[in-house]
Amino acid sequence: MTTPRHYLTTPIYYASGEPHIGHAYTTFLADALARYHRQAGHRVHFLTGTDEHGQKIREEADRRGVTPLALCDEMAGRFRDAWSELAISHDRFIRTTEDEHKVVVQAFVQRLHDRGHIYAAEYEGWYSVHEERFFTEKELGPGNTDPIAGRPVERIRERNWFFRMSAFQEDLVRHIEENPDWIIPEIRRNEVLGFLARPLEDLSISRPRSRLDWGIPLPFDEDHVTYVWVDALINYLTGSGAIDPSAPEDARGFEDTSGSWWPADLHLIGKDILTTHAVYWPTLLMGAGLPLPRQILAHGWWIAGDTKMSKSLGNVVSPLELRGHFGTDAVRWYLLREMPVGGDASYTPERFLSRYGELSNVLGNLASRTLSMVVKYRDGIVPEAAGGGLEAEAESALAAFHRAMEARRVHEALGQAMDLARAANGYVETREPWAQARDEARAEDLDETLVTLVRTLVLLSAMLSPAMPEKMLELARHLGFEAVPTLPEAQRTSSAGTRVAKMSALFPRTEFPGAD
Repeated sequence: MTTPRHYLTTPIYYASGEPHIGHAYTTFLADALARYHRQAGHRVHFLTGTDEHGQKIREEADRRGVTPLALCDEMAGRFRDAWSELAISHDRFIRTTEDEHKVVVQAFVQRLHDRGHIYAAEYEGWYSVHEERFFTEKELGPGNTDPIAGRPVERIRERNWFFRMSAFQEDLVRHIEENPDWIIPEIRRNEVLGFLARPLEDLSISRPRSRLDWGIPLPFDEDHVTYVWVDALINYLTGSGAIDPSAPEDARGFEDTSGSWWPADLHLIGKDILTTHAVYWPTLLMGAGLPLPRQILAHGWWIAGDTKMSKSLGNVVSPLELRGHFGTDAVRWYLLREMPVGGDASYTPERFLSRYGELSNVLGNLASRTLSMVVKYRDGIVPEAAGGGLEAEAESALAAFHRAMEARRVHEALGQAMDLARAANGYVETREPWAQARDEARAEDLDETLVTLVRTLVLLSAMLSPAMPEKMLELARHLGFEAVPTLPEAQRTSSAGTRVAKMSALFPRTEFPGAD
């Protein structure tokens, strides 16, 4: 039987700014899904990286007095370091300044040109440097601003190369309608169909080098560089290994991608880049004759109080600052648990502490009291007993957990695990093991209580490992395992005869620095 495979991607993050919780959330979401599938024994390829060309990079580099590549080297390093500190398990970190990527981009646009899908024309429109794209009059916000960030736009007239995106509009609409889960959640699918209800314009895929020299030159016109969004989108193809830059042009992989990771199984993106991923990218792939990604998940925005987080507003929250006080897994837990996948979520210190309290008071309390009781009452050895308590609750929680993870609803899956932890704490209060320990005639009852609780913790360590890999490894080791068990292993283990150890608080109670 063929082993299931999963090629998961985040957007590549623009190398002109610091990692923030918007970047972290998308990456945590991809990481949790990647870890979940690896835990099931599936083949996984998890891609992330940095987007390093375009006008914003050139301008920021000029402002700092460094070369664009030096700026990109610095920022890519910061993203790599951040993902290392935040326990991101990516398989490939791609940079669009890599030689391999440059060759793939040029091969891709050359193929579009050879297939008659690219033409040169004069264009005049409203251009946003911040978004690095043109907007139509209808799309502009108040006062001639871009509709995404609300920044000024300028009127530009220039000769560009265009991709005949309009030729693929009907095919794209048909694909979306025939595959209702291709874009999730449904509200984002409806947004794309609404966008496609109007005639689709062709896409400018180049910028003149006289205006912008920091980009990948077009192979058929050295006076133009590839539009940064086209360059960036092709990273998913480069990272898949579908196009072999070292192969002859007629054998690079466009005709057969079966030996590579392409097509992607899931593109994870924020809703602000939905159009580029659900309209530009699939039509470009259609033009090149390549398979489309299997699914696109567009999540919501993080709101600071009542306002969307924005670097320009100065309300962006650093995940590394939160990590420094609360630890990596607490940050991962908060972001994955708090945001309903697909919707918006509000960040406040109060909400963070509420979710942290869930870890401390529910999961941490269960781990601490269970291990302490096994050590106190059975010298740290899990007794031989049936341990049938909480069986129905565990089966129900695990089934719901799997359904939620397969549907990409990670927040619901984590909620199921936490509900099981709550049920286990309720089981302790009902069984009263301290009372059982005082009565020798109830020794078997105490054994059953302790085994049930240990087995539940083993299962919880496996369920929560995709979200909190470091803390669940710590818990698993105190439960007598060298590594976090897989979910099938966690279901099979009896734990009887295993030596466990008391542990300090899994999530120590704390407050924000400087809080009263």
